[in-house]
Amino acid sequence: MSTQQTPFIQHTPDTAPEASRRLMEGTTKKLGYLPAAVGLMATSPHLLEGFLKVNTMFEQTTLDPLAREVLIMTVAGRNGCHLCVAMHTARLKSLNADQSVITALREGKPLEDKRLDAIRQFTTEVLDTTGAVSPEALAAFTAQGFTHQNALEVVMGIGVYTMSTLANRLTDAPIDEQLAAFA
Repeated sequence: MSTQQTPFIQHTPDTAPEASRRLMEGTTKKLGYLPAAVGLMATSPHLLEGFLKVNTMFEQTTLDPLAREVLIMTVAGRNGCHLCVAMHTARLKSLNADQSVITALREGKPLEDKRLDAIRQFTTEVLDTTGAVSPEALAAFTAQGFTHQNALEVVMGIGVYTMSTLANRLTDAPIDEQLAAFA
């Protein structure tokens, strides 16, 4: 995180562009508070709506919740998004993920669980090769019970969390008080 103040406005529903207001209200209703990152993204109603819609779709994929969180933490760590790391550490804890999984993901290290490490490795491979993964990498992923559909869902997850992590870094989104314990 930069030490400079962001030139972006952290909107409230009262100051946000009209098209962002209902999205902000929906997020507040779902989470119980308005994340600063949402207030910052609200400057672009298209970005905010795109992120929220694609994220909702990603949550409905056939990847299980823990596998999705491994993917998200892999992207967040790679992209240096301190906010996403904190937010998704909280999510992993709510899923009762083993502390060793959380620690390894936060440190960018391999996971002891072979299945979870397969999604971490595959996500990294997709990023490193810009999607041109080797047949061996795909075979290693599917050997752990993942499918070709899951492989494409990894691409979707990378897309939505690249959008989020880059926006958070660009706007210098702070960690909300509700997530401070997970920073």
